[in-house]
Amino acid sequence: MEVKIVAYTPEPEKVCAAAASTSFMADKADELFKNMTLEKARKILKKVIGYGHVSVIEHANFTFAISGVSRSLTHQLVRHRIASYTQQSQRYVKVRADTDDWYVIPKTCNTTEKQQKFKERMREVARWYEDAIADGMPPEDARFYLPNAAKTNITVTMNARELLHFFAYRCCARAQWEIRELANEMLKQVKRVAPTIFENAGPNCVQRGYCPEGDLKPAECNVAEIKKRYKRM
Repeated sequence: MEVKIVAYTPEPEKVCAAAASTSFMADKADELFKNMTLEKARKILKKVIGYGHVSVIEHANFTFAISGVSRSLTHQLVRHRIASYTQQSQRYVKVRADTDDWYVIPKTCNTTEKQQKFKERMREVARWYEDAIADGMPPEDARFYLPNAAKTNITVTMNARELLHFFAYRCCARAQWEIRELANEMLKQVKRVAPTIFENAGPNCVQRGYCPEGDLKPAECNVAEIKKRYKRM
């Protein structure tokens, strides 16, 4: 998996703080933007986000280039609807089925024997895919043979508010391991460019201060330790 933040709203915290100021100050919006300092912006954001008024952080957008993830992951990812997605097309990009590099191996294949069995089955699938194309089937139909493990690349743009929602559910210990790894890496990267906005970002237990999962809460979860870990991130 490779995750890179490739673009974002310039000075995102100043933009969001100036937008927040628009709602309670008489000054013109452009003057608020011009006079906003980073120190002032961070004070405003801490207060406003603390009140739960997070609509103002929708003014900051972040774009990620994500590669080497499975189609299983992207099927989960696109359920987060307030976002923009552009994904590699299996109609136009053929799978390089002559290698073992075209699919993701699940972490639960955690022994040499399990990994070998998985690879053998993927090679068989690859032969079906290649044979279909050799028989004249277009790649857009041959892809019906391909599994959720097939690797893909995707460009994702989300605003800061949607990212907080995404982190709340996908950083959680109950999230599937691959999308949890993605969410954690995305969080690390946005924290570098907007540390105040994402100061308390993480799974629901970090953002809310308690676990809302009820009986579904994993037994190994320790909310206090999880909060410390995300603070250090």
